[in-house]
Amino acid sequence: MDSRQSALTAKGIHRTFKTPDSDLNVLNGIDITVEKGEMVAVTGESGAGKSTLLHILGGLDKPTRGEVFIGSINLGSKTERELALLRNKKIGFVFQFHYLLDDFTASENVMMPLLVAGKPYKNAKKQAELILEKVGLKDRRKHFPRQLSGGEQQRVAVARALANDCEIVLADEPSGNLDIETGRKLHELLFELNKSNQTTFMIATHNRELAGRCHRELELVDGRTVERTRNRNN
Repeated sequence: MDSRQSALTAKGIHRTFKTPDSDLNVLNGIDITVEKGEMVAVTGESGAGKSTLLHILGGLDKPTRGEVFIGSINLGSKTERELALLRNKKIGFVFQFHYLLDDFTASENVMMPLLVAGKPYKNAKKQAELILEKVGLKDRRKHFPRQLSGGEQQRVAVARALANDCEIVLADEPSGNLDIETGRKLHELLFELNKSNQTTFMIATHNRELAGRCHRELELVDGRTVERTRNRNN
């Protein structure tokens, strides 16, 4: 499958970090194709390079060499401004910490990427509220982050990631800061969104239960990926 048929394609991704003593090779030639509608788990030991890989795939970092495509768009061909616009429109990010804006309501936080994309305020507000309803937070839309539980904050972060009908959501330990039961509820939300919207997810996680439910698991070992096929009938 070529990049035009895929949500994401990575070819020959290397990432080397300079240290005072030597070069640290974190990623050593990674090839990945993620189809539209897939849920792919990225696993590996701490320090294996999971976050580094997701940052490169999302255009937040650049590979030492190699290419990344979102759909048919080569991220390496874009300026920093073009990358920022592309990320806002096509890539959703969910991190371990929600990074919500404290002085804005749940609805206003979800509206942010829509307003950045140029949507009129009225339309952005309506769309944000529809997304919040989809993630079960219709009655919490006017609450500030400090008034929400940890699980609710992460649901807002997921809603924000989905605001612009992105091509793919990159989630880095999305439940890592939650208790077991709240984490499971968040996982169920991700799988529901995958089924109902055919949203594509790539999730870096230490959670074996979550990884085992994804369509595929890519384990990072010595800077390369070892693939494990999963059942699509979650």
